[in-house]
Amino acid sequence: MNNIMNVTTGKVRLSFVHLFKPYAFQAGQEEKFSATILVPKTDADTMNRINAAIEAAKQKGISEKWGGVVPPIVPTPIYDGDGVRPSDGMPFGPECKGCWVFTASAKADYPPEIVDVQGNPIINQSEIYSGIYGRVNVTFFPYAFGGKKGIGCGLGPVQKLADGEALGGGSLSAAQAFGTPQHSQNIDPITGEIR
Repeated sequence: MNNIMNVTTGKVRLSFVHLFKPYAFQAGQEEKFSATILVPKTDADTMNRINAAIEAAKQKGISEKWGGVVPPIVPTPIYDGDGVRPSDGMPFGPECKGCWVFTASAKADYPPEIVDVQGNPIINQSEIYSGIYGRVNVTFFPYAFGGKKGIGCGLGPVQKLADGEALGGGSLSAAQAFGTPQHSQNIDPITGEIR
């Protein structure tokens, strides 16, 4: 597929991962599959391809969505992780430092394929969480909706490359929470104290 608006990233980190079940950030919004993608600023190749894809999407917008005119400001989905979030003006989380940040999504009836390093489907949902490293295929596109015009980002297949430190509200495993089982010790079931 030789579509300049379609980009497969280099190694990125994923956050706010909703790849197995569609999710709506606010009640009443359309539920979608989504992930926030953190591209290291050192990965100039991926960012050059993303910037070219956004420019191509703008050209398509002029001819197909925006009536032959470029809007004075064309919102794009790419943000500087060393800056502030567009939603509330607060700094991005520490995991975003040194990265370009964007969110890609797919409609609920288009679940993304999720594969491992060998390209085998990942079925165990616990293997995919906020903090993993992977590669993501995304497509940038122009939109004109509800009086707004800009560039959006569609989510395609995701390949997990490596585990990473879980971000946000990840839960601990039983071994992390309680330590490894101590079969030689008796634990009082009422107090939890070792006898």
